[in-house]
Amino acid sequence: MSEFAEIILDGKSYQLPVVEGTENEKAVDISALRAQSGYVTLDSGYKNTGATTSAITFLDGEQGILHYRGYPIEQLAEKSNFIEVAYLLIYGSLPTQQELNDFSNKIRLHTLVNEDMRKILDGFPSTAHPMGILSALISSLTAFYPESLNPNQTKEEVDLSIIRLMAKLPTIAAWSYKNSIGHPVNYPKNKLDYCSNFLHMMFAYPTEEYELNPVVVDALNKLLILHADHEQNCSTSTVRLVGSANASLYSSVSAGISALWGPLHGGANQAVIEMLEAIKADGGDSKKFIAKAKDKDDPFRLMGFGHRVYKNFDPRARIIKKAADEVLTALGINDPVLDIAKELEEAALNDPYFVERKLYPNVDFYSGIIYRALGIPTDMFTVMFALGRLPGWIAQWKEMRENKEPIGRPRQIYTGATKRDYVAVENR
Repeated sequence: MSEFAEIILDGKSYQLPVVEGTENEKAVDISALRAQSGYVTLDSGYKNTGATTSAITFLDGEQGILHYRGYPIEQLAEKSNFIEVAYLLIYGSLPTQQELNDFSNKIRLHTLVNEDMRKILDGFPSTAHPMGILSALISSLTAFYPESLNPNQTKEEVDLSIIRLMAKLPTIAAWSYKNSIGHPVNYPKNKLDYCSNFLHMMFAYPTEEYELNPVVVDALNKLLILHADHEQNCSTSTVRLVGSANASLYSSVSAGISALWGPLHGGANQAVIEMLEAIKADGGDSKKFIAKAKDKDDPFRLMGFGHRVYKNFDPRARIIKKAADEVLTALGINDPVLDIAKELEEAALNDPYFVERKLYPNVDFYSGIIYRALGIPTDMFTVMFALGRLPGWIAQWKEMRENKEPIGRPRQIYTGATKRDYVAVENR
């Protein structure tokens, strides 16, 4: 027997179907409410609105669960690699060895970008934010591959756009960093794996050989996996909304990058480092700032602790904490800012105030620590986030197109002036 929710409006009853997901999530389907009653629902920020059904990522904030296509994030981070996880998210299943080889090899073949993109890059001043460069250059791919604008692309054409984007975004991201420090860009080395190639393009100098540290490569691989998708967040919803207008994959992802650029979304790990630097500049007394965080009358807040979705713990943080410890040990980092981070972490994991409120260090706290240890500047942190989130954006765009979802068109409740007559300027 079907389950319904009843809503009574103006004395009239309406039955709205209840839908249930595969993980027992329940929702009231209001898609016919306006047509039947003339009413719409109001949910500022869509905090309680399911804009779509999706088979990509399951997230349970209360239980601290994150699954990609049914696979626990803990297993994927331990046993898989970023390219295999990207394939899983985009195509729905773990690849066979042949499928994984083909996917990896195709990406390697497309890591170069058109040399004319260098001219666009050279047009940006060195002060340009890397996220602005990344968004602009990803959008410009529509000019280099105009066939991507066709909303009726074949599966093979869509797959080629996916491969190109997976291959070229790391190159463009690394080049945006090199531009910001006035260094010559590095071309990709296709003998390297995905993460190693990116690190080479970021940190190699033309004058000397760059040596890859396997601990660093492994940590980056885990970070990208942990950020690969996170359900219907701001940037992912942006990608789907833009894509619903039949915009190309490149345009949709460029819009997602711009959404991620917002400090309330992708800037959390940058805020962590800025907080730590502020504590250091104040004298480095972490106990003072822990006390300030506990004082409800003090506006100071610890960044990188707790999570707006995970009400218990962030499952990604448990994974990346180990990687952060390994990176700091392997690199022998002596950084007072990171020493402050370890002191704050110790307090949050053991102080009853934080434990009782479940204000544990989250993935942004540890990712910021790792990026700083690697020498990545704070304005590149969100670019790193975008690099990891790319397969999730692609998967969400692809799912939206394959499901033939209608163009997104949110409603509103108008609160402006009622009808009034125009007054000539001389009479105002």
